[in-house]
Amino acid sequence: MDREITKKDLWNRAIGLLSRREYSKGELRDKLSLMSTELDIESVLSDLEAAGYQSDTRFVESFLRMRISQGHGLMRIRFDLKRKGIEEYLIEDAVHANDVDWFELAVDLYKRKYALSSKVLDYKERARRVRFMSQRGFSFDEIQYAENEVLKNTN
Repeated sequence: MDREITKKDLWNRAIGLLSRREYSKGELRDKLSLMSTELDIESVLSDLEAAGYQSDTRFVESFLRMRISQGHGLMRIRFDLKRKGIEEYLIEDAVHANDVDWFELAVDLYKRKYALSSKVLDYKERARRVRFMSQRGFSFDEIQYAENEVLKNTN
């Protein structure tokens, strides 16, 4: 027995999702649009934001902390946030508020990944390491700094 989806159903689904973790407005829009295409999802999203249940600012702060702890660089974090529909100014505000030293974060990740490696750092191995670090979202300058710091401390 298929019953018709109401605005209240969308609201309840969104509250259920938000009770587990923060979601961006874009992510919620995508999830709620799977339930109904006829209902006004934007009004539900606006109501959630007005009630304080959903906040893109809170989502960005939470996402940024999580990704930093996972060892991701700024370029990767920016890319992922834009993909989730976050405005550029919110990303910039969160990045400036957290005041992260991306060079030191790159050094920490490089140490964790390669400190115990006994492989000779030839061209092929170095390229593999640079590729790994760049996929994590670090710039070439940050990667080069991390590599130099680790090599300087091991000699």
